[in-house]
Amino acid sequence: MLKPALQLKLGQQLTMTPQLQQAIRLLQLPVLELQAQVLEALETNVMLEAEEEEQVDLTPIDSQAPEAAGESETEGDDEREVEVEEIVVEMEDPWSDTASGSGESRGTDDDERPLEVSDERDRDLHQHLVWQLEVSRLDPREVWIGEAIVDALNDDGYLTESPAEIARSLSADLPVSEQDVERVLAFVQTLDPTGVGARSASECICLQLAQLEPDTPGRKLAIEIARDHLQDVADRDVAGLKRLLGVDEDELHGALALIRACNPRPGSAFQGSQPEYIVPDVFVRRTEHGWSVEINPASVPRLRVNQGYANLVARSADYATLRAQLQEARWLIRSLEIRNETLLKVARTIVQRQAAFLEKGDEAMQPMILRDVAEAVTMHESTISRVTTGKYMHTPRGIFEFRYFFSSHVSGADGEDVSSVAIRARIRKLIADEEPGKPLSDAQLANLLAGEGVKVARRTVAKYREALGLASSSERRHATARAGA
Repeated sequence: MLKPALQLKLGQQLTMTPQLQQAIRLLQLPVLELQAQVLEALETNVMLEAEEEEQVDLTPIDSQAPEAAGESETEGDDEREVEVEEIVVEMEDPWSDTASGSGESRGTDDDERPLEVSDERDRDLHQHLVWQLEVSRLDPREVWIGEAIVDALNDDGYLTESPAEIARSLSADLPVSEQDVERVLAFVQTLDPTGVGARSASECICLQLAQLEPDTPGRKLAIEIARDHLQDVADRDVAGLKRLLGVDEDELHGALALIRACNPRPGSAFQGSQPEYIVPDVFVRRTEHGWSVEINPASVPRLRVNQGYANLVARSADYATLRAQLQEARWLIRSLEIRNETLLKVARTIVQRQAAFLEKGDEAMQPMILRDVAEAVTMHESTISRVTTGKYMHTPRGIFEFRYFFSSHVSGADGEDVSSVAIRARIRKLIADEEPGKPLSDAQLANLLAGEGVKVARRTVAKYREALGLASSSERRHATARAGA
């Protein structure tokens, strides 16, 4: 029979306090997100206020002529009032001469009139095409059909519906035939970007080639290849193309060069979102005493407790809400201090270990993993991972994410490890310095690296080369031959 009983047990348990949870959360936030969090806290917590820099009056003291000792203060005020009145009159005269109506109506029109010069970098493909339709020679009905065609384009600029389907969808409002849609579609296909409105990759490339000058060498052949043999181009079947088309290698390479210069995704230029600006968390500068690491003072506003409200809370037992906000404000300020201290510790350790990179570049990058930094700053690897994610360092060599300085390693002949970043940099330099007519294969690159004391397999060299976006030796050889021709 079960009976209730009491048992006493001893154990250890890790409990994260709200302060610790907040510190960890703020530690992993990038600068822009952290700024948003701080601004939100400033708006909702009356106990917080931003520290403002002292405004210094830069006007020279002797900028005004000294007044005569006998002039009274009242006379000076009267003179200033007269000067103000004269300025007002001078500002009103030009407006009164050129105004076509009352001053009040003119000001209202200016306020409501849109700016003629606007920043159009954030336009998407749909807006860009509709704008071209509206300023074109089409009549309102054709513009209406053109907008329906634009609505049927995908992000790459391809038409996803047939003209018959578009005509049926529009006929509910006005009678529209398939021929009407085809005619307007032909006009849409002449708009910018070139190739938009195509129904296939072949048609897209043909549209772009058709807008070249008629006397462009290889244009006619390129259109034929794009229309009938585009799959052979994708398969790189050069011999088959020569046999099918009956042309020599020079003519074929010229036509293929025109095809490769086309953009198979014309709408991709408008898919980019707003530019994301990087705000560095720390600055690294070279001084006479070595490398200096500093927190970016503009990254996050400096906060302080509003002493007026804090003193009010201290003098009274009431104001429970203000008392809670005061505690939250102190936690936030302390969490930001912990974040800055941790960033500095990690950044200084990275700079100390990668000083050779800052001096010489990628080829001097030292191998480093999270554990190396964690042991140096006596923190857990998970904490170092949070600190290095989305945090950026401004150095004389550019802006780098903290994670850029961490890389795997390869054992060298002398027993020292070599960073994979340094190996990739060395591969890039070897390929850049190779003879144009004799490109180095992956096996040759591996042998050259082995001669320098870095044993890397051919597959590893190929992987690093592809990661750098560099073509294979055969592709580089063909590119050199086409350039020479």
